[in-house]
Amino acid sequence: MTNRRWVPEWWSRSSVTVRDLPLALLLLAMSFVPTFQSHGTQLGGLPHRAFDALAVVAVALQCLPLAGRRRWPLGCLALASAGFAVDQLLGYHSLGGTGFAILLLSAGAHLGHHRRTTAIALTAAYLPLVAALVLLGGTEKPDGYVTFYLASALVWAIGTWLRGTRAAEADRRRRVAEETRAAERARIARELHDVVAHHVTAMVMQAEAARYLTDAPDRVDAALSSVTDSGRRAITDLRHLLQMINPDHGTGTAAPLSALVEQTRQAGQPVDFTENGTPAASTGDVDLVVYRVVQESLTNALKYAHGSRTSVRVDHGETEVTVRISTDGSGARAGFPVGSGRGLAGLRERVDVLGGEFSASPRTDGGFVVHARVPAGISS
Repeated sequence: MTNRRWVPEWWSRSSVTVRDLPLALLLLAMSFVPTFQSHGTQLGGLPHRAFDALAVVAVALQCLPLAGRRRWPLGCLALASAGFAVDQLLGYHSLGGTGFAILLLSAGAHLGHHRRTTAIALTAAYLPLVAALVLLGGTEKPDGYVTFYLASALVWAIGTWLRGTRAAEADRRRRVAEETRAAERARIARELHDVVAHHVTAMVMQAEAARYLTDAPDRVDAALSSVTDSGRRAITDLRHLLQMINPDHGTGTAAPLSALVEQTRQAGQPVDFTENGTPAASTGDVDLVVYRVVQESLTNALKYAHGSRTSVRVDHGETEVTVRISTDGSGARAGFPVGSGRGLAGLRERVDVLGGEFSASPRTDGGFVVHARVPAGISS
């Protein structure tokens, strides 16, 4: 079993020259089979000639370059062209002439530079060959020479088309790879935004509150402990994010929503939390999306409506999870700059990917409400 696997693996790792060599050797051997002699390409109408030492050279020049047709397309085509000219001028008409056609196709497909110059040079070389065949008494009519030239041009054009198709496919794969990398970078950026923004905001608010508690050492200690706890949670979430980036990470679960709510309360934001129903087992991305929706909403409440009462309601149903976060408009801004909206846009993208619905809009009384509906039972 090991030997059977070794052969295809070795073959796939071999250079293109090694992989093309069998075709060259096969055509070379078939060209010397008596049944196939003088039954190859016939141009010019010269009488057939029996194989001799020079025939070996002509056949070898047309067949052996097939091994290097993808690595050295121009040089191999030049050798095959010379061999083809000798083959036709001396009347061998060997099967090796097929090698010239294959190399012409390969040159059209794999030649990267001097393509126009090569086409012009082949055309220019064809005219002396026709003249020599006519002087040697060839019986080919003019339309035969024209037909051969047009057939050769068609073979070259097919090779050119193959090259264009391959280039287009490579360009498509490159674009897909770039789009995939961009999407992955955007996903990581959203995760970092969600993790860092919430925890840092909470730590800033807790540290700010500690400045006004200098007369109450016990409360200062509690406030600083809250800052420490927030830092530890940030490290835990960042570690979880790094595990997600790792291709070998397992299915992760978000931290409990109750811990997130408690952290926000410690930062000075009154939060009413209600969770109804039982989360579905193995919901994967659904848990994380619900967690991020609540996290981003509470972060925005801390930043732009500090001190306002905020309510968080999460309802776990059989087919969907509904999240509603509502913040009163009576609080004060905490000195943070106006946001770019990237956080809410990221939440919308997360929910849309899972086939849910997301909305975020101001209330008539000046508050703000975020609503999300996420289909349950979806795993990452």
